[in-house]
This record gives sequence, C-alpha cells and structure tokens, in this order.
Amino acid sequence: MSLEIVILAAGQGTRMRSALPKVLHPVAGHSMLGHVIHSARQLQPQRIHVVIGHGADVVRERLAADDLNFVLQDKQLGTGHATAQAVPFISADTVLILYGDVPLIEVDTLQRLLQHVVPGQMGLLTVELDDPTGYGRIVRNADGKVAAIVEHKDATQAQRAITEGNTGILAVPAKNLADWMGRLSNNNAQGEYYLTDVIEMAVSDGLLVATEQPHDPMEVQGANDRKQLAELERHYQLREGRRLMAQGVTLRDPARFDIRGEVTVGRDVLIDINVILEGRVIIEDDVVIGPNCVIKDSTLRKGVVIKANSHIDGAVMGEGSDAGPFARLRPGSVLEAKAHVGNFVELKNAHLGEGAKAGHLTYLGDAVIGARTNIGAGTITCNYDGANKHQTVLGDDVFIGSNNSLVAPVKVGDGATTAAGSTINQDVDNLQLGVARARQRNIDGWKRPVKIKKT
Repeated sequence: MSLEIVILAAGQGTRMRSALPKVLHPVAGHSMLGHVIHSARQLQPQRIHVVIGHGADVVRERLAADDLNFVLQDKQLGTGHATAQAVPFISADTVLILYGDVPLIEVDTLQRLLQHVVPGQMGLLTVELDDPTGYGRIVRNADGKVAAIVEHKDATQAQRAITEGNTGILAVPAKNLADWMGRLSNNNAQGEYYLTDVIEMAVSDGLLVATEQPHDPMEVQGANDRKQLAELERHYQLREGRRLMAQGVTLRDPARFDIRGEVTVGRDVLIDINVILEGRVIIEDDVVIGPNCVIKDSTLRKGVVIKANSHIDGAVMGEGSDAGPFARLRPGSVLEAKAHVGNFVELKNAHLGEGAKAGHLTYLGDAVIGARTNIGAGTITCNYDGANKHQTVLGDDVFIGSNNSLVAPVKVGDGATTAAGSTINQDVDNLQLGVARARQRNIDGWKRPVKIKKT
C-alpha cells in the first residue's frame, strides 16, 4: 500500500492574537506543524503535502524540505476545500489527512488507523470526550456503524448529546477522495466545504467507515489560543517525563521539567527541578543534574555531576567530571574524565584534560589544558585580539596562579607555574616559574582623598 499524507495548515489562528501563523507557534521548542511533519515522516510516505494559506511564505521558509510539497489555499473556505487543493498532486493508493495544529498525535495511533484502509473500507479517528462542545459528532446507525458526522453548529440537541467526537483525521483510498472532493457542498451554517461530509458520501458509496481512537484524548487536541497552547506544552512535557522515568530516570518533579529536543538516557539518572534539555542530549548512567540547569546539544558521560544554575551548550563532559554551580560551558568545550569546572567559570572551545581543575571565577576560551593542571581563581585567557582568535596551550601538571591573564597565543610547559597576578604573554618552559607583574612600591606620607563638604 503506497501512502501520501496531507497536512492542513492554512488557518490564521485569530485567537492567538499573533502575527505568527498559528501552526508555527511552538510546543517544546518546535512548531506545532514541525511536530506533525516529524510524526508523518515516521510513517515513510511517498510524499507529504502541506496545505498553507495564512503566512504561507513564512511557513514555507521555516520548514522547507525536499520531501514536502507546499500547496497554496488562496481562500480559506473550509477543510474540504483545503484538502481539495492537494488532491491533484496525489498518486498513492492511500491518503492520510492530518492537521498542522494537532502536534501531539502519536505514530502508533496513526499506524493503527492506517490498518483500517482495506478494499471497501476507510479509517476515521474519533475520540470520547466528557465535553465534546465544538467537536463534530459521530452519528451511528442502529447497527452501531458510522453513518455521518454532524458539525456542532449544525447538530440537533439530540446529536449534541453524543460524546464521540470527530478528530478530523482520516485515512482514505485516494481514488475515492478525489471523487468526494468534487461532490462537496457548502450548504451549511458556516458556508464552508467540510471535509467531514465525505463520511456520509463514503457510507452512501458502500464503504465501511472503521473507527480508531487515540490512547489519550490529548493526542488530538488542537491549539486555537495561548491557553490551549500552554496545555499542550505541559501535557507533552509530562508525557516525555514519563518516558524518561520508565527508562530509569528520577525526576524530582515531572511538572517542573522540560524537553525541547531528542534525549537519550541511561539508568540511575537524577534530574532536579526546572531543568531544560534542548536539542540532541545524551545522558549516560549515574548522571546527576542539579536544579535550574539548561543542557543543550551536549553529551554527559557516566557519573557526570552538574550543579545548580549551570548552562551546558555544545559540550562533552567526560566520565566523572563535574561543573557548577553557575558554570557555563559553551560550544566546543570538552572535559575529560574527572575534570572539574567550578562556580562562575566559563569555557568556550576549551579542552580540559583528565583531572584538570578550574575552580572559581575563570574564563577559558580557545584553550588546550593538560591533565591535572590547576587554574587559579580570576584567571582568563585573552584569546581575541579584536580580529582573530588565538590559542592558549597549558601542559600537564601546570599550576596557574590566581588572577592571571594568559595572552594568546601562548604556551606553558609541563609542570610549570605562573605567579598570582601575572600577565603571561610569553611562553613558559617545562618546570619554570613565570612571573609577570609590576614591582610593588609603598609610598610614605600618602594622603587619602577627603570628601569635599557641600556649602
């Protein structure tokens, strides 16, 4: 069975009160439409057609990809009209219709729905709701088979009492879909072409409408305003938190934890409150992450400890290394095993060797630092001359005194020491002591300035 997918994403979303097209509003760091496309790709369709309208140029620019065919809906005349715009581009046997503002749909749910598309049958995703207000109602005949879908505004009081709602997600034979699109009418309360009308057509044509339901009603929840967007965000985060906990992660409070990317975890990981994981993050066994940390596009090897309020971005932390509190590791930072970065230390494109330490109030940029080297408090690498970056290289077992300025390019050899308060702008050889500071003078008779009295 060949498959193509149509994603309806042309709506304006006026209740968002935003210049940004509704489908581009983010959930967990990615646009709602991006989430739907990600799920669609996992079904391996021949092609994905995205029907766009409001903010079409912005949507196309943000999400352009070789496997996406963007189809323009000039006028928003309803879901049926939107679907019809994509039909001329479809050549597969089966069409799955999704929505760009329904980001939490699970791939497993869609796979179960697609199994219902067999000769003489189509698939419809429905949902049982305590309050189905606003949803189209699934009308069944005396045998319990789907007969039609009635939109809420067109429903009678008896029909509005039905709790089985329409999600709008359909899996249909492509040849039938093309025929149905040509038969749609806008004779309804909204004056729109409803995609839901194809259900009655299918029944009339002798097709069985088989239904499937999501495991969780939130899978098919759309977002029309900021409140619903926030509800989707929190549900997504709780869902991802449950997945991590099932893999051996302890979350101090799943309600205060955010994933905004793809996370791989080991066992016996502990994550405290208000931690944000962004991009591609790999966390191995026995890692501990303290409160209020942001980890982005980084790898944390076995036994890593990250203390409170640290920001780790584009870094690799080796086995048993630690950082924080209030540490910042910027892209290109590498800590080898048991390396230590302490409070208010910033690294950028710096490589700390095994057991190296930078304990306090330090900036290390474009640096290679050897094993067991100790960096004193208040030390900085002066790596930028206003035009170009230069490298600082420290050997093994180096001791850098407090309040040093290391003016790159510069090298300090194995076992060397630099005195506190030094500005090191020349190489220091192995085992040497580098001293580069002005001689102290004590001036007798020094008079402190006194405050001038106001008249």
